[in-house]
Amino acid sequence: MNPPLNHVELRILGALIEKAVTVPDTYPLTLSSLVAACNQLTNREPVMQLDEDTVSSAIVGLRRRSLLRAIQPAGSRVTKYQHLLDEALDLDARELAVLAVLMLRGPQTAGELHTRTARLADFASGSSMEQVLEALLARDSGSLVTRLARQSGQKEARYAQQLGGPVTELSASVESAPLRAAPLVGQSALEARVQSLEEELAALRADFTALKAQLE
Repeated sequence: MNPPLNHVELRILGALIEKAVTVPDTYPLTLSSLVAACNQLTNREPVMQLDEDTVSSAIVGLRRRSLLRAIQPAGSRVTKYQHLLDEALDLDARELAVLAVLMLRGPQTAGELHTRTARLADFASGSSMEQVLEALLARDSGSLVTRLARQSGQKEARYAQQLGGPVTELSASVESAPLRAAPLVGQSALEARVQSLEEELAALRADFTALKAQLE
């Protein structure tokens, strides 16, 4: 992808791909629904706090690159948004699911991807996941994922998407680190505490899912 997508554009595309499968009745998404999808606390690493202005600005860039379409359903004044990544890069449902999870959750092992893509596409076995990853690695137009070197103490290598540019071990470690947002202006101490607890719960859920994938 040239130029590479930034972190907001990656989050938008990942969220749209996910919602197209998980909530088809409300897809394409309105701006407010898209912002909520980008900022949700589950299935997101790191958790982000994007506002409508930031998302709107990123939408403009994605539309210029033909990666996103704005539509206005008949009889409605509300603009909705849908991704075009599958058309732009000629991706099938399983390849799209893998990229979406990598965009939303950062570098992961094949086992973690097999678990986390189950709600987005049909992967019959772990070997089918390996086949999809190999296909994304060996594309004639350029690899869309990269295989990271296996770190000390790890049984499996991790994979990372390259739509945001080349990935190194250092950048992957930074991408995987939890992001703790500062309290918003005007937040009370209680609201800030609730926000912190929600972020911790999301991190615990992610750790549990990763552990479960490893055990399986």
